[in-house]
Amino acid sequence: MMVFLDGVLEAKEPTRVVVNVNGTGYEAAIPLSSYDRLPREGERIRLLTVLVVREDAHLLFGFMTEEERSLFRMLTDISGIGPKLGLAVLSGLPVRELKAAIAGNDVKRLSGISGVGKKTAERIALEMRDKLGRGELIAAATGGAHPGPVDSKLRDVLLALVSLGYKQAEAQRMVKDMAGDLKPDEPLEDVLRRVLSGRR
Repeated sequence: MMVFLDGVLEAKEPTRVVVNVNGTGYEAAIPLSSYDRLPREGERIRLLTVLVVREDAHLLFGFMTEEERSLFRMLTDISGIGPKLGLAVLSGLPVRELKAAIAGNDVKRLSGISGVGKKTAERIALEMRDKLGRGELIAAATGGAHPGPVDSKLRDVLLALVSLGYKQAEAQRMVKDMAGDLKPDEPLEDVLRRVLSGRR
């Protein structure tokens, strides 16, 4: 199984790269999110890969981050989504926005991606919520992977609401409604009480 390519970036385009590994050139299709992270041509690169073997072709897909590759694998595990559409989804929205759309069940946002219809968007939202860990969904819903004190508190409140049985989208809306009034040193129990009572 091919896991990564480590070599020199010979050529790059928004949808593909060629990596020279010890004199052998490997072509890989990439999402736009990876293109933005590529080094200059002639520089060294470590490209994470997924190899898709078909009867008529071996297709290589490349990613600059493990997060992108993981999302690609999850997407292509969904019935009806092949590797090309999976790449289109990753190219259609930045990773954080894609996760936020999934966390918020934002079918309209997902169906705005080229090649993704409403039914496919609904399937992505439904199945990806099951595949993504709760922590990832909460991070997406509250806006960041590197939280400050307020973001950490928001995530704790969101997790508590989900544990109490609220749906992810509803809990996210409740937390966003009061996020601007949150004090970093306010006890979690007090914040949760305010959210549940609808008071600011």
